Amino acid sequence: MRLARLQPLRGVQVKPLQRLTRPTWICPSCQPNGVASRRRWNSSAQTKEKPFYVTTPIFYVNAAPHIGHLYCTVLADVVKRWQQINGREAFLCTGTDEHGMKIQRAAAKEGMDPKSFCDLNSDKFRSLTHDADISNDFFIRTTDPDHKDAVSQFWLQLKHSLPSQLGLYKGSHEGWYCVSDECFYPEDLVQPSIVPQTGKKIMINVESENEVEWVKEETWFFPLTKYKEALLKFYDENPEWVKPANRMQEVRDWVENHLEDLSVTRPVSRLNWGVSDPEDPSQTIYVWVDALINYITKAGYGSKWRTSTEDMGIWPADLQIIGKDILRFHAIYWPALLIALGLPPAKGILCHNHWTMSNRKMSKSLGNVVNPVFALQRWDIDPLRYFLMRNGNFSRDMSYSNDIIAAIYTKELQANIGNLFYRIAKPKASAAWSTKGAVETSNSGAFKSLDMIKDQEDYKHFFSLESLLARTADGVSREMVDYNTSGAIREVFELLRETNRFITDTQPWVLAKQNETLSPLLLNWTIYRSAEALRIAGILLQPIMPSKMKRLLDEMGVQPDRRTVAYAKPNADDAYGTGSEKKTNFDRANKHLTLFPPTVSGDVSDAEVLRDFKSHLGTTAPKSKMNQMVELLAMEARMGEEQVAKLLATEIPIEQASPRASD
Repeated sequence: MRLARLQPLRGVQVKPLQRLTRPTWICPSCQPNGVASRRRWNSSAQTKEKPFYVTTPIFYVNAAPHIGHLYCTVLADVVKRWQQINGREAFLCTGTDEHGMKIQRAAAKEGMDPKSFCDLNSDKFRSLTHDADISNDFFIRTTDPDHKDAVSQFWLQLKHSLPSQLGLYKGSHEGWYCVSDECFYPEDLVQPSIVPQTGKKIMINVESENEVEWVKEETWFFPLTKYKEALLKFYDENPEWVKPANRMQEVRDWVENHLEDLSVTRPVSRLNWGVSDPEDPSQTIYVWVDALINYITKAGYGSKWRTSTEDMGIWPADLQIIGKDILRFHAIYWPALLIALGLPPAKGILCHNHWTMSNRKMSKSLGNVVNPVFALQRWDIDPLRYFLMRNGNFSRDMSYSNDIIAAIYTKELQANIGNLFYRIAKPKASAAWSTKGAVETSNSGAFKSLDMIKDQEDYKHFFSLESLLARTADGVSREMVDYNTSGAIREVFELLRETNRFITDTQPWVLAKQNETLSPLLLNWTIYRSAEALRIAGILLQPIMPSKMKRLLDEMGVQPDRRTVAYAKPNADDAYGTGSEKKTNFDRANKHLTLFPPTVSGDVSDAEVLRDFKSHLGTTAPKSKMNQMVELLAMEARMGEEQVAKLLATEIPIEQASPRASD
């Protein structure tokens, strides 16, 4: 077979191709009663539950990362970490998409060769994953040799392993092509428009409103229309495959009304930056075919397996997170290509909306594009992650606002979590309680004597937290089934808010001064139940704020092996707690060392914050060079040298904002 030509490319023995049949799949999560099968797809080697595999899109490197990239990646990271604290092995893949006409033109505009251009910008995305504390297992680049090998193998399977009517064919293609979107659009989705700045008449597509151009060329085609019934059958059997439901309906409508055979190469004369057809160097493989294969490259396709009869490792992905603008590629093209080769599609797709700036579309011309690197430095990593997961949703576009972030930071992080933590787990040295003493009292069985007063009206407020303690973990788990991080945060917020109310009602500082018989026991009970709420909240918020919650749980004395969801139940941990020692309260006296320290006001723009920061450390600051250096060293100690250097190197955004009232 012609596949032998691929062997020098890989340097390994390639198995002969076989004609593939297309099995019928039902997504495990969509089976009756929601019980997921523990069997890998057609993998006879399966002996245990497949690790959870979540992916982000791979991001175009034609521009720097924006807040939408950060949101999508943090969401995937939260999903992965949630699986891990539920005791399941999990993997996360992210990376950069570096081929295609858009990249070729962007590199030429910068006067760079495409690879150097990609190296430069891919590093920005890789750095962002580090800055945002993303626990990705893979960072793939489509220029990586192993990925290009996988693309070549997948391509040759499409060419040679399928019946002629279902495999690739060559033909002439003409139509409206959008360079920005890297795809063709049918005639009914194209309309005339005018460029506002120049008055130039252009044609645009109605989906993304980007310009299209008429193209005619010789290419290879994938017979997508032949897979129409297979796709619709798959959607019928997996009605919740795409979430939310309205996106699933969009996919069905497209397949039913707009499906066309897919042009899957471009003439090398027009596009030379990509993976060449191994058998036809005059053709470059379509960037979206190239890009989509990344998800199986890191799952071992091409290097460890090539058919569903082999052990496919972590494939199929349990969840693929995407933005609404690339839904068609992931929910139509990608499953059709996999179905053609007898490979299972991902088990689910989660489609999110876009971020706006204070409900206005982000635009460089408006000066309101959020720099995610600076946002992480301004608000700190975990608070920004918390905001993105709290305000993210799948039903409408999301609004980024420094005012909103500041309000959430003050109310929910500083007051609801931070204040509760210091009141209960790290009280003033003069306080007559400690979490260690409260836990020890529980272990002694002394709280059983409180059963006799539970129903007495005068003592009911001491037991008002019990139902919420018992149900919070289940509530969070229910929300996370649908990846609703906002709902999950709401469950934890309610627990902590009620705990603050509980402390106000029970007044432990009053109990500590009373000489009543029950007062010491009620004091320890109040501290214990409050500590339980903190401990449970800390466990459940780990995926969202991993660093802050690690510190909280560390300082509460919770052992590392007792931080899973199984322990997020009242009375599940009998071995935590810390004493009330004066030396442990140093950070309490220094606000800048607290769990959620003071931050810049939300009504100050990013540009103003950055300008003031640079001025403060720059030559214009009215301070001696030595004082500036001392402050710089202090900042490096708090933030790290690399982060301070990035902050100083950040360009001040050109904002069309009103000046300060004091200016």
